[in-house]
Amino acid sequence: MLYIYQGPYALFTSSNTVGGLAAGGRGGGPDAAGFVLGITKAYTTRVGEGPFPTEQDNEVGRRLGERGHEFGTVTGRKRRCGWFDAVMVRQALKVGGVTGIALTKLDVLDGMEELKVCTGYRIGGEPYDYLPASMTAQAEVEPEYESMEGWSESTEGARSWADLPATAIKYIRRIEELIEAPVALLSTSPEREDTILVRDPFAD
Repeated sequence: MLYIYQGPYALFTSSNTVGGLAAGGRGGGPDAAGFVLGITKAYTTRVGEGPFPTEQDNEVGRRLGERGHEFGTVTGRKRRCGWFDAVMVRQALKVGGVTGIALTKLDVLDGMEELKVCTGYRIGGEPYDYLPASMTAQAEVEPEYESMEGWSESTEGARSWADLPATAIKYIRRIEELIEAPVALLSTSPEREDTILVRDPFAD
């Protein structure tokens, strides 16, 4: 959603972020990209200004930021945190040509009794299933949430589905449905080894 050509004007990144241009950068056509792995957290964050419908400027947001160590890698700026925005993620995956996702930081949600996922928007009372390009409309977005049961068990360091609570698996499966893409890889801690590989993107 920060793509230089389709991100919100003046608030996008300076680079190309879509799969097709990754293929072009290595000297091939769009079909040369093969499996395109998108990376997204189990909740949503943003650095700096710009539209963020699911932002939680409250105790929930602070908890996510503290547990997830949400500070800009280069700038050190504190990231804005909020509930998982399935609308924005689905839109980003379609724009980026993403085949499957790596879902990271699932363990940050450990111990939360209730989780929310944004399943749609309303602007002026009208339903939207995408983030409109107009900055005026973006400022008026009201998220619609689906509440889900959290889990008290720890998922930190889990390396197989059997290590995950049933409610965590339910959360992951619901995200897959809403973003219309499979979770190919699941990360459960900052350690590289603490990963559940559902599908190896380099196997084909």
